[in-house]
Amino acid sequence: MKVLIVDDDALIRDSLKIILELEDSFEVVGVAANGQEALNICSQKNVELVLMDIRMPVLDGVQATKEIKSRFNSIKVVILTTFMDDEYIKEALKNGAEGYILKSQSSDSIIESLKMVMMGNVVFEKDVVDTLKTIINKEKQKQELNFDLTNREMEIMKLVGEGLSNKEIAAKLFLSEGTARNYVTNLLEKLDLRDRTQLAIFYLKNIE
Repeated sequence: MKVLIVDDDALIRDSLKIILELEDSFEVVGVAANGQEALNICSQKNVELVLMDIRMPVLDGVQATKEIKSRFNSIKVVILTTFMDDEYIKEALKNGAEGYILKSQSSDSIIESLKMVMMGNVVFEKDVVDTLKTIINKEKQKQELNFDLTNREMEIMKLVGEGLSNKEIAAKLFLSEGTARNYVTNLLEKLDLRDRTQLAIFYLKNIE
């Protein structure tokens, strides 16, 4: 897994690089001090995952995430920050980040989160999920919404919202992995959503 580390604190960049390179499954292909440097590296190297801080000079992590996801669709972005600001969380996820985790997590937990994202899951730390639910509840409309989804589609969406992969959904619902994948694809098309991250957010916002 080829990783780009983006943080304006050199000590944190170096520490994360050491931690990740202790794992055989990670290869740190670059480090950047801001979002603009990250964009430049993504255009020059084969980056699979970006570990992104939020508050940085020149170009912050929220805008950098938006630019990376629009230019390099296959690159996954995980926000790693100390900030639990409501707007940061909303904007980062809206811009396509596959995860939002905090620097207070242990190194083992951070590594596990990155592995989960590369397996196709979305990863939100519990505190982030709680904050996101609070934000969403404030915005949620009172009337019941009808999205014309079948019971099975609702089940699939709920499990995506809980962070399960297609393989895990298939096992839980006694489906083939291909069938689970087709359900997710159909949900994205029906709800006009881009990816699993948006589907998970849609579930949290409108259904859960």
